[in-house]
This record gives sequence, structure tokens and C-alpha cells, in this order.
Amino acid sequence: MKSLEKKKIIDLLNRCWMTHDGMWFFHSLQEVGVEVTNRINKAAIRSLAPLEIKRMKAFFGMEEERIETFLDFKDFFSRASQLFIPDFMNVRMSFPRENVMHWEFAGKECFAFKGMKRIGVIDQYECGVIYRIECWIESLGIEFDVRPKVTKCALIENPSCCGDFTLHF
Repeated sequence: MKSLEKKKIIDLLNRCWMTHDGMWFFHSLQEVGVEVTNRINKAAIRSLAPLEIKRMKAFFGMEEERIETFLDFKDFFSRASQLFIPDFMNVRMSFPRENVMHWEFAGKECFAFKGMKRIGVIDQYECGVIYRIECWIESLGIEFDVRPKVTKCALIENPSCCGDFTLHF
């Protein structure tokens, strides 16, 4: 284990988690249909987010710290994304200006888009990827706006999926 690269371990664990997530979605879809599966998926994301944030803060030794400034957020999110947003997800996160975090899935390379297209529900899938980040920000107690508001998959009609979270401190 000592010779394994940290990045490879993170990638493996995230691939396994995302495969589980995709298999859960697929089997739920078979049992109850896409509408109910989308609703349950979002409920699971919303209830998981505070636990993930609490665990991340503990991992970084920040249990008692509140994230009160954009610099605090940028530092926290940059560290968290190294653990939870590996390269295979094909998203670029950046901080182009004060209080703004930008996301972009270039081309049709979003891992969720590919998976939902593969199982034939991309036109009905409600994006859980951006929703998860929204729930993380809410769990941090930060007010924000997101543009564009993502519900259905943006890659159905657009060459890329991108937008901004504007944080209000």
C-alpha cells in the first residue's frame, strides 16, 4: 500500500462509489421508474451532504471552524475536490473572480451524462452532480445563487455544461 499513489487510491475509491451510485440508480429505475428514482436520488444526495461536509471538515481538522469568507471556501473546496472530484469525472472547477466558483464539463464528457445515456434515460435524468455541490454549499451554511439553474442534463441540448456558483458572505 505504501507504494500506491494517493491519486490512484482516490480514483479507485471514487470509481467504486460512482459505480455503486450508478447501479443503484439503474436498479431503482427498473423497479419504480425514472420520476421516482430522480426524486429518491436527490433526497439521498440532500441527506448525505451534511454528513460528507462534517466528515471532510473533521478530516481537514476544521470541525469547529466556520467557513465565513470566500478564501475559506476556496481553500476548503479545493482540498475537498481533490478527494471527491477525481479526473475521471471530467469537470473543471475554478474560481475566476471573488465569490464565484465556476464549473465546466467540456464536450459530452460528463461521467453522469455518459452513464445516463448508456441506460437510456438521459432525456429524463435530473442532474445529481451539480445538485450535490449545491447541497454541499448549503451544508456549509453559505447562501448562494447558481447560474444556470441545473435540473435536466444540460448536455442534451448544449455542447458543454458550465455555470457559476455565486457565494454570498
